[in-house]
Amino acid sequence: MSSLQTKQVHQEVPFFHLFMKSKHFTALLFGQIFSLLGSSITNVILPIVVLQVSKSTAMMGTVMAVYMLPFVILLPVSGILVDKMNKVKIMFVVDLVRFFLMLLLAVFAFMGQLNMVFLFIIMFIMGTMDSFFQPAYSAVRAKVFTKDIRNAANSITQVSVQALRIFGPIIGGIIVGSFSAAWGFGIDAITYIISLFFLFSLRSLTFQKSIVPLGQKNSIKQDFFEGIEVLKQESWLWITILTFSLINIFSGGIIRILLPWLINIYYDFEPVVFGLVLSASGAGAIVCGLVFGLRKEWKKRGLLAYIGVAVSGLALLLMPFVSSIPLLMVFMFLEGAGMMLFGLIWEISLQELVPEEKFGRVVSLDMLGSFALLPVGYLLTGWVAEGIGEIFTFVTFSTVIVLISVLVMFHKGIRDFN
Repeated sequence: MSSLQTKQVHQEVPFFHLFMKSKHFTALLFGQIFSLLGSSITNVILPIVVLQVSKSTAMMGTVMAVYMLPFVILLPVSGILVDKMNKVKIMFVVDLVRFFLMLLLAVFAFMGQLNMVFLFIIMFIMGTMDSFFQPAYSAVRAKVFTKDIRNAANSITQVSVQALRIFGPIIGGIIVGSFSAAWGFGIDAITYIISLFFLFSLRSLTFQKSIVPLGQKNSIKQDFFEGIEVLKQESWLWITILTFSLINIFSGGIIRILLPWLINIYYDFEPVVFGLVLSASGAGAIVCGLVFGLRKEWKKRGLLAYIGVAVSGLALLLMPFVSSIPLLMVFMFLEGAGMMLFGLIWEISLQELVPEEKFGRVVSLDMLGSFALLPVGYLLTGWVAEGIGEIFTFVTFSTVIVLISVLVMFHKGIRDFN
């Protein structure tokens, strides 16, 4: 291959340049890889543990609601604080706290002392920590992912995350089936320590701050409304946040509560099958992420994003009607691809449209709008499923996701977003 051909290939496939172009990108990527590896294992183990302890989908819904409650309540304040503080230090402190929480969870699991009260406490603190970590991480990512590497950096980051959704759930299923949940929680704790090592490399990053006139000091309320003003300027932003305040109620309930029940209880598969099904979602996301990252520009991004959401909802809708493991994996592959397409377009649009000095509060408002009703959704899913039947709930919630995503595509602000 000639040097000219090599240059053309690298222009078309910019992934290879990322690690050489930005040392901060490398540190941020590997820090998140190790952190999310442990979390992806725990995400498989936790529902199984809760179902074993409580024998109730309603209780699983309550656990997720307890996690989401402090996360949602603190978001308006945490985003403002993130804009005013060192974002890398926030991530460092949060990972340290999460390490101790997972270590404590592992110890109690080894001792056979896990109970629902203890799990509620752990999940409440985890939700509190995540309310600070997520805005800080998003702001750091927006800083590191400069315009020249933005599409490729977002794609390879999401591809790496989704790769963990393949291997993490499989590992989690094997650990539960062959060893115990305690080992999974212990591995999660270790990965946070490894993540801290990479986060330390980001300490040289500096961030812009909002300029306030001499003698004037903005209140938290003023800072909050500054974030709202940024969102109001772009219909794509505020429409999508409002839309996902509804969609996340139904998709969150399906993925977190009804899907574990469907695989582990209804179909009575081994825990490793649940891991395989979740991994298929990660595989679909990886394929979508790689394809997306190969192009520097995509047209009609608003429509493209919501087509992805509709495909995801349709795939979920079909899952209660098949008991074949390969077909279940195919549907989850489509679910993962559809949500990855939406997620990449959304993340890149935020990085393009939101000023750096206001990024933390705007991302917090995004998360608040998208996730505020999740605690209600988790409770609703668990109790509705026990009241009218899990399968009927699964089908109804999936149908709502498809209908909402299709209806939103008729709005001019979505159709015209490029």
